[in-house]
Amino acid sequence: MDTVKEYPNGEITVVWKPELCQHAGVCVKLLPKVYNPKEKPWIKVENATTDELKHQISKCPSGALSYR
Repeated sequence: MDTVKEYPNGEITVVWKPELCQHAGVCVKLLPKVYNPKEKPWIKVENATTDELKHQISKCPSGALSYR
């Protein structure tokens, strides 16, 4: 069964599928204030605008990150 984690901010919900994640680090490099694997929760959507989140998610090489 695939795990899906959701992180909403009222405008957008970031969806993370850990099984697809290749840990390329693109998310951390582009938005380090949002993605911090050493913290829980590791995704803090409130630290970026919706447009910044959409741009970064479009760069995810594995497709582990998406939004709705």
